[in-house]
Amino acid sequence: MSFTEIANPIFQAVIADYHQTDNVDAPIQNPYKEGTIEADLYLKNWIDTVQWHLEDIIRDPQIDPVEALALKRRIDRSNQERTDLVEKIDSYFYTLYHGIEAQPEATINTESPAWAVDRLSILALKIYHMQEQVDRSDATAEHKATCQKKLDVLLEQRVDLSTAIDQLIADFEAGRKYMKVYKQMKMYNDPSTNPVLYGKK
Repeated sequence: MSFTEIANPIFQAVIADYHQTDNVDAPIQNPYKEGTIEADLYLKNWIDTVQWHLEDIIRDPQIDPVEALALKRRIDRSNQERTDLVEKIDSYFYTLYHGIEAQPEATINTESPAWAVDRLSILALKIYHMQEQVDRSDATAEHKATCQKKLDVLLEQRVDLSTAIDQLIADFEAGRKYMKVYKQMKMYNDPSTNPVLYGKK
């Protein structure tokens, strides 16, 4: 079984689990053993799913400004958690393949495997919510048709992205590609590098 044949069903299960309550404050019920890649994939998509809905809420034109600011802070924390988890998943891949001798002509990929998996996780959310639009009973036929065309593209994109991720992993295994793990080193969350924060000390 390929990596994306494991990841895609987990992402779909997470989204279904979340929508049992459709509540951004619902506690996560991760069914996988802590420390496994499956548990990390479940957590990754849970973070993405909650953030997806936080982004919906904050765009309410009637939202209270104080509540909006609190949501913005929560989204910022979520983004940091997302980045940290992507880097953890990249460390999993690096540990798995760093012992493989790279071929003389081996190249590095423009994107790490975990950041590609991040896009696959977001894509699962796009597919779910575009399908919701196609199935809306209160929408016009024109709206449904437009959303169906978008859904078709998203489904094709998932096939292509899954194929590319699995091919990249196969290239690691064969030594045709080698990987490095780069930390994102985001500066705005760091009180020592964000001038707005360190300037107030």
